[in-house]
Amino acid sequence: MRAMATLRLPMLTERWPGVLTAITIALAATFVSEHQGGPQLLYALFFGMAFNFAANGEKIHCGIEFASRQILRFGVALLGARITAEQLAGLGAESIAMVAGGVVLTILFGALVGRLLGRPGTEGILTGGAVAICGASAALAISAVLPKNEANQRFTLFTVVGVTALSTVAMIIYPTLVKMLGLDANAAAVFLGGTIHDVAQVVAAGYLISPEVGDAAVFVKLFRVAMLLPVVAVVSVLFRDGGPAGQKPPVLPGFLVGFAVLVLVNSLGLIPKEVTQAASSLSRWCLVVAISALGVKTSFQQLAAVGWRPVAMLTANTVFLAVLILGGLLLLR
Repeated sequence: MRAMATLRLPMLTERWPGVLTAITIALAATFVSEHQGGPQLLYALFFGMAFNFAANGEKIHCGIEFASRQILRFGVALLGARITAEQLAGLGAESIAMVAGGVVLTILFGALVGRLLGRPGTEGILTGGAVAICGASAALAISAVLPKNEANQRFTLFTVVGVTALSTVAMIIYPTLVKMLGLDANAAAVFLGGTIHDVAQVVAAGYLISPEVGDAAVFVKLFRVAMLLPVVAVVSVLFRDGGPAGQKPPVLPGFLVGFAVLVLVNSLGLIPKEVTQAASSLSRWCLVVAISALGVKTSFQQLAAVGWRPVAMLTANTVFLAVLILGGLLLLR
């Protein structure tokens, strides 16, 4: 026992300076977001990048690595506490089939677009998954099971920036489109919840139309978030052989197991509402801290070096998903 305690103490001592750095950046990003408006995750990324000069410092390097990986995975696992099987079943068979089909087809379309543009398969799946599921959170979750290298890390951060920007644009444009097309409340909720990337933007767009649309759109969005589990599990299996020799990750990573367990426990009604809300807030905080750490590890020059192709990939995926869901709704009229 003494030996274990002796080992843990140096680990904590090495990690805390970097973790506290990421937390401080996350607090600054949250303060600006709450007082000036704008996406919290995007602020966290840019503020973190401003401290890239300290990325390789002996005191914070270990903690930054820990925050960008372990805290990220813990935050993704906590997303499961927001979802119940009852919520998902209440959407109806047609809506579930349409949204699930949209997720799968958008990821496949993303892989196809990436291939046409001559990009690695990991990038096509990452952009397709980010657009199809839940924006920046999905990008971070999928990247957690992809092969670890600097190129993938840079592309993940670029995807976070791009998908957050596109989600904000969608939040502004899509409610106007709903009114122009005369969609009823149910169709409007399926369209907004089934196409806008980030949960916060879905809430804003839905309640901009009506409380009824806002509530239903959030349920549709939560179904897309639930799709994170099977998608990341499949990606984990597909790229399991892509890591360093002798270091294959498990078929089902621990954070996905945690995600599934929380969905199950929450579905059984064993988690009080207050705990669910606390877990949701903690999940968001973990993701903000993780993206702050990822920002510290990345410079503006590295991000700019990614080029125009990721922008084209994200935009094409966003348009594809919107047209797909909207076309399905119009056909069901």
